[in-house]
Amino acid sequence: MTAVIFKKVDYGLSKLVEDIDFGDIGLPDIQRPFIWKNVKVRDLFDSMYKGFPVGYFLFWANDRFDDAARQIGVDLKQRVPKLLVIDGQQRLTSLYSVIMNRKVIDKNYGEVKLNIAFNPISEKFEVTDAAIRRDPEWIPDISAVWGSEGMFAFVTGYLAKLRDGREMDADEEKRLAANIDKLHDLVNYPFTALEVSGSVGEEEVADIFVRINSEGVMLNQADFILTLMSVFWEEGRVALEKFCRASRQPSVSGPSPHNHFINPDPDQLLRVGIALAFRRARLSATYNVLRGKDLETGEFSPELRDHQFGRLEEAQSRVLNLNNWHAFFRALTAVGHRGWELVSSQIALLYSYAFYLIGATQFNVPDFELERLIGRFFFMASLTRRYTGSIEAVMEEDLARLRGLRTATEFTGALNRIIDDSLTGDFWSITLPNALESSYVLAPALKAYHAAQIKLQAPVLFSQKKVADLFDPMLREQRKPLDRHHLFPRGYLERTGVTDLRHINQIANLAYAEFVDNIDISDQPPREYVPERRRRFDTAEYRRMLALNALPEDWELMAYDEFLDARRPLIAQVIRRGFEATE
Repeated sequence: MTAVIFKKVDYGLSKLVEDIDFGDIGLPDIQRPFIWKNVKVRDLFDSMYKGFPVGYFLFWANDRFDDAARQIGVDLKQRVPKLLVIDGQQRLTSLYSVIMNRKVIDKNYGEVKLNIAFNPISEKFEVTDAAIRRDPEWIPDISAVWGSEGMFAFVTGYLAKLRDGREMDADEEKRLAANIDKLHDLVNYPFTALEVSGSVGEEEVADIFVRINSEGVMLNQADFILTLMSVFWEEGRVALEKFCRASRQPSVSGPSPHNHFINPDPDQLLRVGIALAFRRARLSATYNVLRGKDLETGEFSPELRDHQFGRLEEAQSRVLNLNNWHAFFRALTAVGHRGWELVSSQIALLYSYAFYLIGATQFNVPDFELERLIGRFFFMASLTRRYTGSIEAVMEEDLARLRGLRTATEFTGALNRIIDDSLTGDFWSITLPNALESSYVLAPALKAYHAAQIKLQAPVLFSQKKVADLFDPMLREQRKPLDRHHLFPRGYLERTGVTDLRHINQIANLAYAEFVDNIDISDQPPREYVPERRRRFDTAEYRRMLALNALPEDWELMAYDEFLDARRPLIAQVIRRGFEATE
């Protein structure tokens, strides 16, 4: 007979809310970004009110953790949840927030109230708006129904406001009171939870989640580690979330994590901390380490768990250090990457930050040398799409190259070998030109090309302005004067029989030009619009402009396909020049 690894448990909503509030059910998401739209919360309560089923929950028994677990940095004992929420977090967060009148955190890490309205007359639910707040027929925030006022006082107050606007007979008052009472009784709504045994490993739980989740949401190892942090080191998780929240808006009161490259999420910064603390990229192995598992004996130890969390705490303090954070971004700026528009891979950015921290804190690489090294490493990782696909496996291999190294020279040598092994002669002459045979404007090669132009101080085509001006994060609102220009305009190509948009929008057919030039050129062929603009510059200026915009001499006289074939290697050469200028 097949062994069943879960049991079915029935709950009333009041018991679920009580267990969350008491700490028996771990619901960390009340402090994490809430991704549901308010209309889904409205629909959830509407379905419950009508008696419809609204799905079950998946819990994971927490019996591997000792009851006296202590959070790092907290002297008092903290209650450890008996159950961890694996599926149903958004529903539980919605229910808990509304019933208990608690705010949630939105995607920008701001506190928001879930205001759901109910009309006892029509028995309809809506998301509260200004009109509903003015209408006495509506209860603008159903949280008040479960508030401290008490049901009798609440119903009496509602009916009194309604009488101020119109007459009601006794039967209507009785019906409205009954409808409000029906809403209040949702605290008795029955739910079913499947509790997975604590003996089941996290990989099996993740597999169960994926198999039963109708929305196809992937549960990853970072979710498990962040849950562990909520249990054993809540202040560490709160610090991650606070840092991520602050990164999204400029500060008006001093230094902050705000930057022009990334709005990080906690799980992203968690990867950096783990790489720094344990030199690991595979989160599945790290999860077991943080649970206090001895990888040799397979035994779990609270002492070992606390020791490992201590290592993560030390690493995370360095990850969230504002001096480290902004010094790293200066390294990216130094190689032409001015902001998020030129970041083709956030994971490449995060792993580059991990190497920056390892070099700075564990190998004591001098600042000026580390900035140049990490800038070049990020340039390479982005351009080659190094951390695409099996990202953890590749990063594990890269971290493994640091084993046994002791000096700053050895560290810089190891990273330089990774760079040199990736950017070979064949890469520059064959792989990269082939990658440029694309119409994908977010391609890493195109972003690297613009970064190289910035590094080389390239001018905009037919202009005295610099390409760098386009990507200056301080001038984003003033960008209209520059525009992406088709060197061979679409209208002209279509007149010559080229109608495939992918072929028309090739990367090699694009360059930045001033907005007025782009409008004036319209659908003219290059042989008509180039001579007039060429006269704006002397010979040396014009040749430099051609070179830094990867344009062959007399390109305007070429056939379109001949031009594309000629320009791709020139774009690759500009990228190479920009990269080599960082040495």
